[in-house]
Amino acid sequence: MQGSMMQMPLNVSALLQYADRHHGDTEIVSRRVEGGFHRTTWRELHTRTRQLANALTMFGLEPGERVATLAWNGHRHLELYYAVGGSGKVVHTINPRLLPEQIAWMLNHSQARVLFFDTTFLPLVEAIAPHCKALDHLVVMTARAHMPVSAKLPILVCYEEIVDAASTYFEWPELDENSACGICYTSGTTGNPKGVLYSQRATILHAYASALPDALCMSSRDVVLPVVPMFHVNAWGLPYSAALAGAKLVLPGPALDGKSLHELMEYERVTFAAGVPTIWQGLLQYASTQGVRFTTLRRTVIGGSACPPSMIRTFEQEHGVEVIHAWGMTELSPLGAVSRLKARHLGLPKADQQKVLEKQGHAIFGIDMKIVDEQGDELPWDGKAFGELMVRGPWVIEKYFGIDESPLQGGWFPTGDVATIDADGYMQITDRAKDLIKSGGEWISSIELENHAAAHPAVALAAVIGVPHPKWDERPLLLVVKKPGAEASREELLKFFDGKVARFAIPDDVLFTEALPLTATGKVHKLKLREQHRSHLMPL
Repeated sequence: MQGSMMQMPLNVSALLQYADRHHGDTEIVSRRVEGGFHRTTWRELHTRTRQLANALTMFGLEPGERVATLAWNGHRHLELYYAVGGSGKVVHTINPRLLPEQIAWMLNHSQARVLFFDTTFLPLVEAIAPHCKALDHLVVMTARAHMPVSAKLPILVCYEEIVDAASTYFEWPELDENSACGICYTSGTTGNPKGVLYSQRATILHAYASALPDALCMSSRDVVLPVVPMFHVNAWGLPYSAALAGAKLVLPGPALDGKSLHELMEYERVTFAAGVPTIWQGLLQYASTQGVRFTTLRRTVIGGSACPPSMIRTFEQEHGVEVIHAWGMTELSPLGAVSRLKARHLGLPKADQQKVLEKQGHAIFGIDMKIVDEQGDELPWDGKAFGELMVRGPWVIEKYFGIDESPLQGGWFPTGDVATIDADGYMQITDRAKDLIKSGGEWISSIELENHAAAHPAVALAAVIGVPHPKWDERPLLLVVKKPGAEASREELLKFFDGKVARFAIPDDVLFTEALPLTATGKVHKLKLREQHRSHLMPL
């Protein structure tokens, strides 16, 4: 027997309509590329988004066609999220930190016909546009007064002109909830990136689940600052969950340095922020050197790569900011797990609570997970056995865009992460499968070593890689960026591991460097480090 409920498809346009109707006067604040700040509300943004949806018709786009963006976190980018996805097209957000040839490859693969871009990226667009066969229209996300002049791109469309000329009346279509509304490409370090298509249904369900109290706990009383870029897995879905919650949204534009972020947080009274560890490292360093604190920030979600326990302690002990350690992937829309305490943890000593929070956490509703051995057999949840993490759920990828073969194994997606799961369901990433170090037949976790190194007072950033060794196959090498003005010797850092890890796991050597190479998403580029140091001679 079927239920007798209304059959209403889950469409992203409903989020914007809800935010307008019930939280219409709540602010959206953006730092503009042109300078200064832009202030609007959910109601005004909905009006402009309807105008933009009308303006999109001038490009002759069919349902399902891709519309690309090269843009910072700002109100125009937010308008594009909803106008494109809500009208039945697919917003293709592009990471501008990738190589030009990678970006051109993605545009050709997605067959995007329209590219919207911030003025910052004009030189990049000039470099890639001639190599993008499907690209018909280039729209500069600015007003006429700030329109750039380009001899290489004579026909540029002004964003504000096409929005201003369009009608405010637009009736959002009722779309198949399984139709796509967005596409992001993986930032793999080998081979071509793969496209992940997000459906309307998956996007709505992800927004619901991520806003839950034991996930990101978002409400209309929050002031949300997504420092994670809107070109990186849809800013972890925050532009959608903020509308669902009716929260104030603060968009930082291109200014992501510690000083700019702290001032923005204080002026706009931000309560909740999201970003990767490398961003928060700069913010905490600024706060430390300037002797400033956070007066309104109450919690931050940190993901993208494992958050060092020392960073969690600094946020919580020195600033009173709760850290939500999270895990996810592009293929998961992206949120899969968050680390929040259960009721029975509240009576534990702080040190024991800290150990729980250092894990990537328990699966949020909608995500199921397991760990398997090399034969694919499921391993116990005892906090000791480790194996490849497998996941499934309604916002987990089934197939990559344009690739017929599914990556699923028996209905589960293999993440490539190696993890343990304890009896309470808390998952902890021990490493990426490709980053584990095998030394003398024993596995060594690079993440564990990096976390211990990061706790040293002189260390700003640390990375551990395996380098070839004539006797032990591989041995760990520690690379360190020191804090400004700090001093530490090789011997001091190696001794710092005593009693914290097994003797065989202690790195054999330390290299000090001015900077570590980062991927386009702000993670340490381990592949590049291994290539650079594969000939490093370890002390025997």
